[in-house]
Formats: sequence, C-alpha cells, structure tokens
Amino acid sequence: MMSYISRNSSLARILNSVRFINTSSSKSPVENDDLTIVSENDGVREIQLNRPKTRNPLSMAMMESILNGITKNVSDEALRCIVISSTGPVYSAGHNLNELKPEKGPDCQREVFDKCAELIHKIQKAPVPIIAKVDGLAAAAGCQFVASCDLLICTERSSFSTPAANFGIFCHTPAVAISRVMPRMKSSYMLFTGFPISAKDAYISGLVSEVCENDKLDEEVNKICDSIKSKSRPVIQLGKEFYYNQMGLNLSDAYVKASEVMVKNLGLNDGKEGLNSFLEKRKPKWSHS
Repeated sequence: MMSYISRNSSLARILNSVRFINTSSSKSPVENDDLTIVSENDGVREIQLNRPKTRNPLSMAMMESILNGITKNVSDEALRCIVISSTGPVYSAGHNLNELKPEKGPDCQREVFDKCAELIHKIQKAPVPIIAKVDGLAAAAGCQFVASCDLLICTERSSFSTPAANFGIFCHTPAVAISRVMPRMKSSYMLFTGFPISAKDAYISGLVSEVCENDKLDEEVNKICDSIKSKSRPVIQLGKEFYYNQMGLNLSDAYVKASEVMVKNLGLNDGKEGLNSFLEKRKPKWSHS
C-alpha cells in the first residue's frame, strides 16, 4: 500500500518511461533516466523497476510504465513469458506516499489504487505467464504486486511485508492479493503485525513459488522460462485463462467448464500434435496454433 521512502514522480514522463531493447544474446545497458528498463531476448521480456534510490515505489508513473511494458506487442507469437525484476536492494516498497497525502483528496487517492488494480488485472489477463523475480524486500503494494504475478521466484535473502498499519493505514489492497495465495493465519499475521517474513516462510506459506541461492536467481528464472518456452503458446494461454476463471466458480461449475476447455484444447492444432507425438513416442513440433 505505502512505501517507506518515496518521492514525487512526474506523470509527464510516463510516455517516455519505457525503453525497449531487442537483444540477440545479453541485455544491453540503458540510461538510468527510465522508470523501467525493458529488454527482450529469445521470447522472454524482462521489465526491470529502475528507481533504486527511492526503493522502486509504485508511483502512478511507475505503474503506467510497467503496464506499457506488459501490454506492448503482447500478442506477438514470439513472446513467451514476461519477467519483472528490479534494481537495488529493495524490490519495491509500495506506493508513493506523496501521491496519497491528505491534500491530494479522495479522488486522486482512489486513482492510485485503481491504477494498481488495473495493473494486476493486466497481469492475470496477459496471454503469457508473468514471473516476479525478487531479490530483496517487497513491501506493502510491492508485496501485493509480486503476489499477483503468475509465479514468484526469489533469493534466500528476500523478504516480504505489509507494514502500513504501523503508519495508521491498514494494507487493505495488499490483503486482497496475499489472502488469495496464503493461508489465513499467515496472511493475517503479516497484516496485523507488520512483521516481515523471510523467503523460507513465504515459500512454506505459498506466497513464493521457488527460493534459490542468492547467486542463482538468474539461473533459476532462466530454467523456468526455458520450460515455458518449450510448450505451445496457445495451450499455455488457454490454460492460464481457465486457471483464473475457474477460481471464481463452485466445484461443480468449475468441472463443467474444465471439460469444455479440455475439449477446446484437444481441438487446437497443437493439442492434436501433442497427443499424437505422445502416442508416437516422439518430440512434438508446435505450430503455436
């Protein structure tokens, strides 16, 4: 919800806040003026939050920049997954406090939370998996953000917290995200105490997908991206869409919908190819259709 340290970010810079770089092997360096650094290589797009001095606050401009990074050419068949990382020791400390001051008024304050909700909806609606790559602290809205990604990979030194009640404002919006991936007793512990939890505790509680050694984060994320890329894009897209849709259904309706989507999947060219390749004991050749 709120950041420990944050400064105003000019909304006039939104349109220039994202810089895309196409690379054939490694990432190219970019100027530190950008709110996010975006690179793309071999089907993987990485969006890097780039305000380390202010702990990568989710200001309006930063959220718009991330949105642009997620949605730009998202239907391109070559794009297979999106990784969201950050620079500096803090992944994100949450919203920009200056955008939530009392004098801003309820309308402006509501815009901040609505923009964050829009960002999270775009993550879930994206046709490819979105992976949070965390090395450091994700707090308040920063914790909400990473908990809303499809996968969350972090280092052993990472930590997660929802501390805004310490400052007189409960983490209402982060509560929505973490309560959907964590058991009630652990998420309420975070929300009511403000205490951070370790990467190990976050993994045990279901907030984190995998924890790796501090120097193995790139290797672990690359392994996951390679696994995703080895599969059919439309199959993953159909599966992701159903996965989130069925969560709002009762058990009976979820199975009815699942049967419909399974039949639809079998009707895809890649569904047919996958089944045939399994029966014929050979590797599938995806057409991504």
